[in-house]
Amino acid sequence: MKLNVFWVPVTMTLLTAGCATQQATTTPSIAENVPPQHVLELNAGSRISALALPATDEPVETVPDLLTMVSAMELALKKNPTLSGFSAEIRARDAAALQAGLLQNPELGVDVENFAGKEPLDGFDGAETTIVFSQLVELGGKRGNRRMVATLDTTLAEWDYRSKKLDVLAKTAKAFVEVLIAQEQVSLNAELLKIAEQTTTAVSEKVDAGKVSPVEKSRAQIELAAARTEANKAVRELAAARQRLAGFWGSERANFGRATGQLSDISALPDEESLKAFLDNNPDLTRGAVEIERSEAALRLARSQAVPDLTLRAGIRNFQETDDNAFVAGVSLPLPLFNRNQGGVSEARARVDKAQSEQRAAKVGLATSLSDSWQNLAAAYMEAVGLRDAILPGAQATYASTELGYREGKFDLLQMLDAQRTLFTVKRQYLESLGAYHLASTDLERLIGVPLLDIDKTNKENAK
Repeated sequence: MKLNVFWVPVTMTLLTAGCATQQATTTPSIAENVPPQHVLELNAGSRISALALPATDEPVETVPDLLTMVSAMELALKKNPTLSGFSAEIRARDAAALQAGLLQNPELGVDVENFAGKEPLDGFDGAETTIVFSQLVELGGKRGNRRMVATLDTTLAEWDYRSKKLDVLAKTAKAFVEVLIAQEQVSLNAELLKIAEQTTTAVSEKVDAGKVSPVEKSRAQIELAAARTEANKAVRELAAARQRLAGFWGSERANFGRATGQLSDISALPDEESLKAFLDNNPDLTRGAVEIERSEAALRLARSQAVPDLTLRAGIRNFQETDDNAFVAGVSLPLPLFNRNQGGVSEARARVDKAQSEQRAAKVGLATSLSDSWQNLAAAYMEAVGLRDAILPGAQATYASTELGYREGKFDLLQMLDAQRTLFTVKRQYLESLGAYHLASTDLERLIGVPLLDIDKTNKENAK
C-alpha cells in the first residue's frame, strides 16, 4: 500500500474528529413544575395578606397612576434586577448539569515508527504506522453521580430563586405599607396644620378685640410653626418611602401617582401553635433538605472516584516495507495503590454532617423567628385595637369639647392646645400601630408561606 494512499483515511478521520459537534439538549427546569408561590398583596377587602399572585406572561410596561399592592408585586416580579440575575444562574447550572452527564470523548492517536533512518529504514521504506482509537470507560457510576450532583446544584439555584423571590415580594409589600403610612402621616399633618392655622386666626381675632393677652397669639404662632415643620418633614419622608418602593422594580424615580389601600382593616390572630405546622412551607427549609441530598450525592461521587477507570484501545498498524496491515488492541487500568480518594471521601462525609447541622439550625431559627413575629403582631394588634376602641374616641371627644369651651371662654389656650396635642399624638400612635401590624403580618406570612386569612378560615371550618 502506498504511503499517500494510507494517509487519506487518516486525514479524513482527523478532520471528522475536529469538526464533530455535540448537539446540546436542554432539560426542563425544575422551576417550571414548581407550584405557585404565596405572595403578599392587598386583597379586595383591603386586607394585607399573602395570596397567590396569578402567573402572566404579559410584561408590565407602565406604572399605574393608582398603585395597588398587586401592581407593585407584578412590577417587582417583572423588573427586579436581582431576580433576573437568579434566572441567569439557573440557566447556567442547567447547562452545567448537561455537561456533567456527557460521555468522555474518544481519542485518536497516530504513531509512525522506524522512519528516516539508515538503510533499510531510509525515508519511510521501513516505517510502521499505527492508528489507534482510545476510549476512557468510567467505572463505579461516576458519570451518573456527577450528573446527579450537578442536577441538584440546579435545584438549589431554583430554590434560592424562589426564596429570593419571596424576599423581594415581602420587602416590596413592606415598602408599600410604609408608603401608605407616610401618605397618612402627610394627611394627618396637613389636618393638624389646618387646625393650627384656624386656631392662630381665632386667637388673633381675640387679641385684636382685646379679649385675650397677646401672649396667646405668640403661643398659637409657635404651634403653627411647629405644625408646618412636621408637615414638611412628613412630605420628605413620603418622597423617600416612594423612592424605596420604586427601587424594587428598578426605577430611579417614583413614577406612580398614589398608593391605594386601607391600613385600618385588621383581624384577630390565629394562635401561635397552629402557625408552627406551616413552617414546612418555608422554601429555606426545603432548600436545606435539597442541600443534604446534594451533599449525600457528592459523597457517592467521591466514593465512586476511588474506583479506577478503564482505557480501551483498538486500531490498525501498517507495515510499509511489506505493505501489510494488522490490528492492535489494548487495555489499561490504574492501580489504586496510593490514591484511593481517601481525602475526597472524608471531605464529602464532613459536608454531609455540616448540611444536616445547618438544617437543624434552620428549623430552630425559623421557629424562633416565627415566635418573634407572632409576638410583634399580637402586640401591634392589641395596641391598635385599644387605641381604636378606647383611647382615640376619648381623645376626639375631649378635643371637641375643649375647643368649644375655648371659643366660649370656658378654657384657656393652653388647655385647648394640650387637648389638640393629645388627640394628634393618639392618632399618630394608632397609625404607627397599624403599620406595625401589617409589617409584622408580612414577616409572619413570609415565614409560613400561607395567608393568615386562609389559616383563620381553616380554623373556623375545623371548629364547625
